[in-house]
Amino acid sequence: MDRHLIDSNSRIVDALDALNRLSGGVMTLLVTDGDDGPMAGTVTDGDIRRALLRGVPLDAPVTHAMKRDFRYLREHDDNAVATLRELRAMGIRLVPVLDASGHISRIIDTTITTTLLPVGAILMAGGKGERLRPLTIDTPKPLLHVGGRPIIDHNISALAAAGVSDISVTVNYLAEKIEAHFSAPSAGVKVKCVREDRPLGTMGAAALCELPPMGETIVMNSDLLTDISFEEMYLHHKSHKADITVAAIPYTVSVPYAILETDGELVRSLEEKPSYSYYANAGIYIISNRLLRSLPTDHRTDATDLMADTIAAGGRVTYFPLAGTWIDIGSPADYERACRLMM
Repeated sequence: MDRHLIDSNSRIVDALDALNRLSGGVMTLLVTDGDDGPMAGTVTDGDIRRALLRGVPLDAPVTHAMKRDFRYLREHDDNAVATLRELRAMGIRLVPVLDASGHISRIIDTTITTTLLPVGAILMAGGKGERLRPLTIDTPKPLLHVGGRPIIDHNISALAAAGVSDISVTVNYLAEKIEAHFSAPSAGVKVKCVREDRPLGTMGAAALCELPPMGETIVMNSDLLTDISFEEMYLHHKSHKADITVAAIPYTVSVPYAILETDGELVRSLEEKPSYSYYANAGIYIISNRLLRSLPTDHRTDATDLMADTIAAGGRVTYFPLAGTWIDIGSPADYERACRLMM
């Protein structure tokens, strides 16, 4: 963060030197009021050029060139996701986050961190991957390499880019190998591994993770290869006031026969080789922490159980159509397709 900071006592020539050292990155400096004061403005090459054209000398204070009307986020801003989305659309690449007194608490480079989702994430990585044997005899499926790195790391990177830093991975089969893999940070995130002492289903292990009482958590299978927009899914979830949002992929069933429409013993019409389109569960969810914290730990709960129980109790379950890449790496053919895609 420090390389983007310059204090108001610095000269314009000092700012030029600092900008030169940012070459190849985001060429913006954030000006603070004194060494440790609140943020006062921003300065770029263009700002300095315009100041020089006005006759401002190089040894003048940087405040003579800086832009005082700057955009920023506030800490704990409920509208941070929408605001950052707007700033991205405006082409603003460096966004300061200010505390209550106006001091810079962090800097967001939108080329690296695209959004700031106020959620945690749980990746389910306890399965044995039996259909992928012999590849998974000594290697847990999430650690199989696709595109030069483990499958699960692609998902960790995508979550980190969405501003998610509280990430847990539930482990069971060959747990020690996944734990060793995450002994060092991944994509700048210290990932927590949570052991599942017995199979708790496709959702039950979430009950073993520490979750705040309020808010939502992204829960997903760790062996997916997808380019889903977590930001779009989160905004969909919030706009629909959902308890659970499930990502859904289009799935078409083609019937290779003529289908009869009947009324008792009579045939009313025929449809030749029809196709039916549905949405299928993609194994990615945003779920209220209230629901996740209520999951039992003494028996298994699948995601479908939780959704059915929520619907039966009058809760809101919505779906988010996933239009991009989605591969569930469950078979050798799926694994080969994922590897080809990432070549």
